[in-house]
Amino acid sequence: MGVIDIVHSFSKYLPAVKPPAKPLSTNDKLMWTGIALVLFFMMYNTTAYGVPHLSGSVDFLQTITASNIGSLLTTGIGPLVLSSIFLQLFVGAGLINLNLKDKKDKAKFLETQKVLAIILAIFEALVFVVFTHMVPIQPLFQDFGEAIIANPDGTQSIYAPYTMALVVLQIVLGSLLILFLDEIVSKYGIGSGISLFIAAGVSFAIFGGLIGLIFNSGGVLDSISTGGAEALPIAILVMLPFIFTILVFLAVVYAEGVKVEIPIAFQRVRGMVPKLPLKFFYVSNIPVIFASALIINIQLFAGGALTGQYWDAARNPTADFSAGYDFDEHGILPLIGYVDNDGRIRDGLLYLFTPLYSGRGHTMDQWNTISGQVTPILHIPEWVHAITYVITLSLVSIMFGLFWVETSNMDAKSVAGQLSDSGIQIPGFRRDPRMLETILNKHIFPLTVMGSFAVGLLAGLADLTGALGTGTGILLTVGILYRMYEQLEQTKALESNPTLNRLFGG
Repeated sequence: MGVIDIVHSFSKYLPAVKPPAKPLSTNDKLMWTGIALVLFFMMYNTTAYGVPHLSGSVDFLQTITASNIGSLLTTGIGPLVLSSIFLQLFVGAGLINLNLKDKKDKAKFLETQKVLAIILAIFEALVFVVFTHMVPIQPLFQDFGEAIIANPDGTQSIYAPYTMALVVLQIVLGSLLILFLDEIVSKYGIGSGISLFIAAGVSFAIFGGLIGLIFNSGGVLDSISTGGAEALPIAILVMLPFIFTILVFLAVVYAEGVKVEIPIAFQRVRGMVPKLPLKFFYVSNIPVIFASALIINIQLFAGGALTGQYWDAARNPTADFSAGYDFDEHGILPLIGYVDNDGRIRDGLLYLFTPLYSGRGHTMDQWNTISGQVTPILHIPEWVHAITYVITLSLVSIMFGLFWVETSNMDAKSVAGQLSDSGIQIPGFRRDPRMLETILNKHIFPLTVMGSFAVGLLAGLADLTGALGTGTGILLTVGILYRMYEQLEQTKALESNPTLNRLFGG
């Protein structure tokens, strides 16, 4: 019995959401989608008991996983996404022998994914609680073995294992609820729960950021209330993050519609010459998701490894490092990276590959940081950091784009085989999968490289503008909403045409 069979054997003990007995109407799908969204936002904004407050410090991680650190959705859809990625990579690499075109193997894949997601949910909850200092200094249960421990900076805090266990339990339960909400949306709603929750989280961040720009201290209302000739220009500058959000949104919408159309012909249907559309974003937003996940994991793991090696400026903001730094005392750690008390990398070589933190949500502060500031230890200019980050994100996106095409049957050879099996050929060429592969490869490879680079570049540049919801989040949301719209239109078309509905199994 293989590892996958062992993991799959536990699935029979888990509850499952049964598919609907009959096709649902558009209104029913919208209702179930709405219910799932309401439950998602309730958990998203509910602080776990034992955590003093919500923490929104890791924007990329929360964008990708639809999570809110410190809430019941601290891990969000992260366990489900990671379990799916792991299994797909194992299947693509031949490490797991499953034919995802076969219904039984597909069901086995999904059931194994659920078990693996639960295991990852427990592991991630432990990691977040232990390494992100979510548990308050004053424990909830002071009579059950909590101990006073010394911090590296000489201060003291209280280690609260029972409080930590309680928080872990709540986070795991939140992950389990999201797991089943995803099943409900996939079977009873529109699109997938994963996509829906990502779009919901990003939209919530954009809406919350816009409210802050208008009503917070120094916002639009404060700027206008001061009066004078400079009131309107200042208000416009305050709204720059939202303006750039709209511009990035429009740019992504335009890019989503750019495609290459290859004329094809059905062997059994004469006179009909449709076109095969290949999008400029051929692999969608997958490359930038993986690239961002890699970058954020560098930040998280480096932060955990270097915890306690806080640079002196974190404790003494007035310290002058212009005379240099005592590398003999601190070894090579300054070259690798420094983390502050929030676990963020602030200097060193690893810092070059992380997103900018200063001024997020405030475009002018972001630009001032990029143009005029340097890191406190190695004195790396922030503009070097910004350029390195954008280029790294774009190049890593190309790598993951090529990798995903090869492992998800989107390469020219796989697509040619699928078209040939469906009786589709290119007009003017003989019916031969090798000929189809040659023609498709002339388009698929360049689209993969250019589309992956463009999606990484667009996400990186959008992040530098301070756009609300982050550039990656906007990219994901546009793609998700576009696909949900297409599915909704398809559902309406099937409802209005009974013949088509019967044809597609309705």
